[in-house]
Amino acid sequence: MAAPVFETAQTLCTLLDMVRTGQATTRPELGARTGLGRKLVTQRVADLLSHGLLEEAELAPSTGGRSARQLRFRRRAGLVLVAELGYTSIGVGLADLGGELLAHHEEPTDAVAERPEPLLNRVEELFDGLLADLPRDAPSLWGVGIGVLGPVDAAAGCPIPLSLMAGWGGYPVRKRLAERFDVPVWVDNEVNLMALGEYRGTPGHQVEDLAYVKLGSGVGAGLISGGRLSRGARGSAGEIGHVNVVDDPSAVCRCGATGCLNLYAGGSSLAAEGSAAARAGHSPALAARLEARGGIDARDIAEEARAGDPYCVSLLNRAGKMLGRALAALANITNPSLVLVGGGVAHSGDLLLAAIREEVYHLTFPSAAHDLRIEVSPLSDRAGLVGAAFMVADELLSPARLPRWIDAGSPAGLAEVVHS
Repeated sequence: MAAPVFETAQTLCTLLDMVRTGQATTRPELGARTGLGRKLVTQRVADLLSHGLLEEAELAPSTGGRSARQLRFRRRAGLVLVAELGYTSIGVGLADLGGELLAHHEEPTDAVAERPEPLLNRVEELFDGLLADLPRDAPSLWGVGIGVLGPVDAAAGCPIPLSLMAGWGGYPVRKRLAERFDVPVWVDNEVNLMALGEYRGTPGHQVEDLAYVKLGSGVGAGLISGGRLSRGARGSAGEIGHVNVVDDPSAVCRCGATGCLNLYAGGSSLAAEGSAAARAGHSPALAARLEARGGIDARDIAEEARAGDPYCVSLLNRAGKMLGRALAALANITNPSLVLVGGGVAHSGDLLLAAIREEVYHLTFPSAAHDLRIEVSPLSDRAGLVGAAFMVADELLSPARLPRWIDAGSPAGLAEVVHS
């Protein structure tokens, strides 16, 4: 009996995914795209309609016969709580199953210095506030998605131990949130979710191989290969910030290696250099900001570079060149068709991109560089939250889980299964 159930689940999810992604919107189109018989498509679509995952919309334009009813994914069938923990801020949101953010909030924090308990306490408080603002007739909560710093053991739902994040290694993030909100929870690296958010949340990209590079306090990358998120064997794919870009034994990274990209393009390193330059009088513009605010961050450097400050321009040119070296290696190995750059440092716009592009196109193998686009992330700070919503929806609507929660009557029935 297992095989027919599995085949039914696969068929349901295949048809649902085609409607979700806009590949097909009528029963005849579904049949034509999948090769499934008309009767089977009709039966499985009826199942999806009865479970509230699809709905019928207006008649499709006629092509010469009777107009077919259009099908539409019920994005608002359920809601998803999402969160992203960065080095300097935390963001939370409430999204529908189609990745649309219905509400979101961001606030500063020092995630690296914070231990898990106080930071997750705050996330839970913010989640409670989002839920409290919902109207009484709002859809129910179906799941939680959260992006955290560093590599993640996706199967266990917890971060992999890292020396720069005391107390986070092995912390049961998924188990804690699943017990708190009584819904299934999924955890991933924040940059992976940014890549997923850009890939799924910006249909205009129309690519299957994409690299998202976040220029935050450090530098990280999320990789989409063949339309799927690539995490690597131990969740460490995309640690581009620790690629060696300079042969300098004196340039020691916090990871213990030397010459890492983070030392030249990471926001923390740029801010430290900018502060030193301001005190030494190398940049009057940064000196004025330092005096006014008592500190310098990477956005200050990006903004002053855009305004033409010579020191900041040179600093970002160097950062772009170093990042270009690492991205050229990435392009030669993974061959993406699109590289998106996001994060605070990316606010310098064309200045940084010009330096990156020049180095990448110079160092990348010609066939890998052919038609390679390097652009600023259109979703920017929202990419991780959007990606977290898609992560949860994809997991809930997968062949392995869809039949289980349908039988249980609600996605909440998966909570114990997912974190056990």
